[in-house]
Amino acid sequence: MKKKLILDLDTGVDDAQAIMVALTAPDVEVLGITCCHGNTPLENVLKNTLRVLKVCNRLDIPVFRGCAEPLVDKKRHAGDFHGKDGLGDVPDPDAPGLELLQEQKASEAIVRMVKENPGEVTLVATAPLTNLAEAVQLEPSLPEKLKALYIMGGNCESRGNTTVCGEFNFVADSEAAHTVLDRYTCPTYIATWEFSCRNSLPWSFVDVWLAQDTDKARFMDKISRHTRKMVQTERYQKELVAGPGFNSCDTYALAAAIDHTLVTESEEVAVTVELEGTYTRGMMVLDYMDLLKKTHKATILKKVDLERFKQMLMDALK
Repeated sequence: MKKKLILDLDTGVDDAQAIMVALTAPDVEVLGITCCHGNTPLENVLKNTLRVLKVCNRLDIPVFRGCAEPLVDKKRHAGDFHGKDGLGDVPDPDAPGLELLQEQKASEAIVRMVKENPGEVTLVATAPLTNLAEAVQLEPSLPEKLKALYIMGGNCESRGNTTVCGEFNFVADSEAAHTVLDRYTCPTYIATWEFSCRNSLPWSFVDVWLAQDTDKARFMDKISRHTRKMVQTERYQKELVAGPGFNSCDTYALAAAIDHTLVTESEEVAVTVELEGTYTRGMMVLDYMDLLKKTHKATILKKVDLERFKQMLMDALK
C-alpha cells in the first residue's frame, strides 16, 4: 500500500525540491497540495506550485488555495532567500493558470481528505501553520484521524533565522504554530532550523545534482540560483551552524515522512511556542523538565543518513 501524503506548502525553492522528491518516491501517493502564505504572497505560492507540477508532468494533483495571512500577526515573506516571486525571479511565460486550482478551501480539503482516509494520511507541513490551525478549528477530531504530522519549523537551541530567537515558519504565524503543537496530538515529527543546518549539503554534491541532463535539473538550477548565491554570503554561512553547505530546509521533513529510517537520531520532548517576549516571540520551547505537564511529546529530528538523502534528491531530478 502506498503512503498517502498531503503537502502543505508555501512554495519557494526548498518546497519545490520537496514536491519533486515526493513525486518520484515509488511508494508515495500525494493526495493533494494545500498552499499557504509564507515564503512569498499566496498568489505566488499557487503559481509556483503549479509550475513545479508542470515540470514534473503531474498537473493531475489537486492544488488548494489556503490562507493568505496569519491568524493574528502581520504578513512577512522571505524574498531575500527565495526571490520576490518565491522561485528565484525567473518567470515562466507558459506557466499554468490559476484556473487549474480546486474550488475547495485548503483547510476544508485537509479535513475532507483525512476523513476519507482515516488513519492513513501523513500531513507534511513546510509553511507557516495557518492552514493546519484553521483545519483543526473546523474539525477538532482531525488529529485523531491522522497517521502522522511532519513539520519543518521551529528551533531547538533558540537560534533564529528571522528574529533573534525565531525560525521563519513559526515567526510568520506564531499563534498558528502554538495551536498546532497544542492540539495535534497525533505522532508529530519536527525538522527544526538547526537540524536542517547541521545536515546541509556539500557544494560538491549540489554541483553534481544540478548538472543532470534533464528538464527537472535545468529547472531546479535556474530557480535556485538566487538562493544559492544568497546562501554563500558570509552572514548566512554563520547561520548554518555546521559550516558551509546548501540547506534544503523543507525537503528534510518530506524525506523523513517518506522513509523515517532516514532519521538516525531523534529525541521526544513536549514542545510549545512562545507568544510573548521582545526577542522570543515565535521561538519553540522544549520542556525537558516536564513543567508544562503535556502528555503529548513531539519527536525532534537530530540527524539523517545524508548519503541516502542525497540519493533521494538525485532521483528527484532524473
